[in-house]
Amino acid sequence: MIRDLLLGARFAVTGGRPGWTRTLLTALGVGAGVALLLIAASVPSVLEGRDARHQNRDLTSSESDAPRSDRSFLHAAADTLFHERPVRGLLLRPDGARAPAPPGVAAPPGPGEMVVSPALGRLLASPEGRLLKERLPYEEAGRIGDAGLVGPAELVYYAYGTGLTDATADGRGDGFGHNVGVDRPSSAFLLLLIVVACVVLLLPVLVFVATAARFGGEQRDRRLATLRLVGADIAMTRRIAAGETLAGAVLGLLTGAGLFALARRFAGRVTVWDVNAFPADVTPAPALAALVAVVVPVCAVLVTLVALRGVTVEPLGVARGTAPRPRRVWWRLLLVAAGLAVLWAAGPVPLVETAVDAVPVAAGALLALTGVTTLLPWLIERVVRSLRGGPVPWQLAVRRLQLSSGTAARTVSGIVVAAAGAIALQMLFTAVQSDFMRPTNLDTARAQLSLRDRATGAGAARELAGELAAARGVTGVTAVLEASVRRPGPPRAGEDFVPSTALTVADCPSLRELARLPSCRDGDVFIARALGGDGPDDAYLAETARPGARVDLHDERAAPLLWRIPATARTVEGRMDPMGWSSFGVLATPAAIDAGTLDDPALTAWVRLDPAVPDAEEHARNAAARFSPTLRVDALRDMERDRRFTSVGRGVFAAATLTMALVAVSLLVSTVEQLRERRRPLSVLVAFGTRRSTLAWSVLWQTAVPVALGMALAVAGGLGLGTLLLRLIGKGVSDWWAFLPVVGVGTGLVLAVTLLSLPPLWRLMRPDGLRTE
Repeated sequence: MIRDLLLGARFAVTGGRPGWTRTLLTALGVGAGVALLLIAASVPSVLEGRDARHQNRDLTSSESDAPRSDRSFLHAAADTLFHERPVRGLLLRPDGARAPAPPGVAAPPGPGEMVVSPALGRLLASPEGRLLKERLPYEEAGRIGDAGLVGPAELVYYAYGTGLTDATADGRGDGFGHNVGVDRPSSAFLLLLIVVACVVLLLPVLVFVATAARFGGEQRDRRLATLRLVGADIAMTRRIAAGETLAGAVLGLLTGAGLFALARRFAGRVTVWDVNAFPADVTPAPALAALVAVVVPVCAVLVTLVALRGVTVEPLGVARGTAPRPRRVWWRLLLVAAGLAVLWAAGPVPLVETAVDAVPVAAGALLALTGVTTLLPWLIERVVRSLRGGPVPWQLAVRRLQLSSGTAARTVSGIVVAAAGAIALQMLFTAVQSDFMRPTNLDTARAQLSLRDRATGAGAARELAGELAAARGVTGVTAVLEASVRRPGPPRAGEDFVPSTALTVADCPSLRELARLPSCRDGDVFIARALGGDGPDDAYLAETARPGARVDLHDERAAPLLWRIPATARTVEGRMDPMGWSSFGVLATPAAIDAGTLDDPALTAWVRLDPAVPDAEEHARNAAARFSPTLRVDALRDMERDRRFTSVGRGVFAAATLTMALVAVSLLVSTVEQLRERRRPLSVLVAFGTRRSTLAWSVLWQTAVPVALGMALAVAGGLGLGTLLLRLIGKGVSDWWAFLPVVGVGTGLVLAVTLLSLPPLWRLMRPDGLRTE
């Protein structure tokens, strides 16, 4: 037995140029699938590496700030956005010489310095990063190493916080890193989506590996017939065929490992759907890598042995002259029905749940998609059997499909699986995206940016408004100081706490954004009632805010500081601010109260931008950073998307992109392999006067007909699978046309592969293809 396997392996690596070409095509096909399987097996290590570095750079988690020492440091977040790309910033001010440096940094930055990630350094040095460079007015003193970054494309900087004090900093720390796990998707739907995506994205890879294992099948069968002529029995020929396939699969494993190693080296330079990873993290889990190394050769050998069951190899040739037995459809439909039944029995999965039983979902999706794939050969055989007449290229294509429809079905089976799964995923995303998006209730017509920080002085609102108003593209600024006032004295009988209300200090134009004022001049005070009951009622408000009443500007922990509301204060109706909150309480102009006496006031501003000015938002962010690097700037949006949903969606689409790339490679390799096997018939047709354009069109039809039937089957299977998956989460189909983008991608693949296969076709139609030995 071993000798027969070794003999088959010799055939795989000998036989001249045709033998080597066949083996190399098999190795390339299997290797492409193995490379993608190894990348999939590396996902756990990539996630683990990202989580570990994310935790190591976070500030130590504790209930209170660290005590001041020579190892402590003040810190404040200085995050920003640049052209919708997040830039993570942290200001540090060491209290002593032994303050630790963040991970990936040799030493904390000094005064006026910052250390940046390599990606941020490249961006700042490029013309594209000119506006961002204005926002970060520090001297670059070094780069952040891999240990301090979640991914190589992450934009991160650490800068020295010159103006940081105990009052303005976020806190004081004495180290980096904690063991609190990173949030994981807790929605049952997201878990369901991940499970289905794994099946959808990996099954085409296995289909392609099985297809690649059958490259050169016709030449192999003729060689086995020769071996039968010299005395080999049927069992021996099967062992020799298994050895030949095993050698090609092992060579494919080595090729796949090489392709994986090459892709791993460039992992940090490629970003797909905002996802990238360090090469060191792209390491397959040992158990999964071993599983790939075992499953791929076994799958290849099994496919070869199953294929030989339908071929009669005799000493005088291969029995293919008679019409093959029609394919049976019942067991194919049984696979589809079994998969759908398993999914139906999985029961509803409410979106509020945080877990899902992955086994029946994965098994059901796997059975259903496998059944759809096995239906394709039967469908192609039934359709092409009845085709007659037409132009010469069409007749050549149809006749070829009638003689060997199984080869065409194997070629496009990967597309069918990928397309059916993609349609089901698209239906899921379309149906539930509204559940992971919510209206923000923000008034984006009145403001496009919201700014908030601790106030550093009585004139902070005026200074910020002036800085922002001077920025290019800013058409309006509303800036206010917000604090809280309370009724003087302790709680009265029956009260659990002392009544309090909001105090807002701003100029008249800004106050008009918060209340309907009949008239206003500096020195006026107003009492704003909550709009439509969205806030405290008038009776509670009157406990603190009423004309002539005294209020305490300090909380109960400090000595009282009383201020009398003027008796001339007018009661007005509050308005919704741009953030959707009802304004109420005491509204005062700067001349009516000394803002410097307020207890820890907050600085809030809203900015209106001119949409016709390019980069107006970036100019406004630069102005805010000049005022204070810790000023938080948020863009106002009408809708807000769940971050976990967005993260999972990006990961799925990144993997889908890789899978579709593999499908394109598989289709091209399969087409070239089929053309190579038909080299002699093509040369004969050319020698008899057939035009090359006729043969080119015939090749196009031979690819287009199976793909058209496969896409129709994929649409039906994808819609059915998607509908059943939606039932699991209690949703109905919201878009029956979700398959159109997938069909467009499939059509584009066919056109691209056909064009790329034309050069090999021209070479194979040369007269030397008639030569034989």
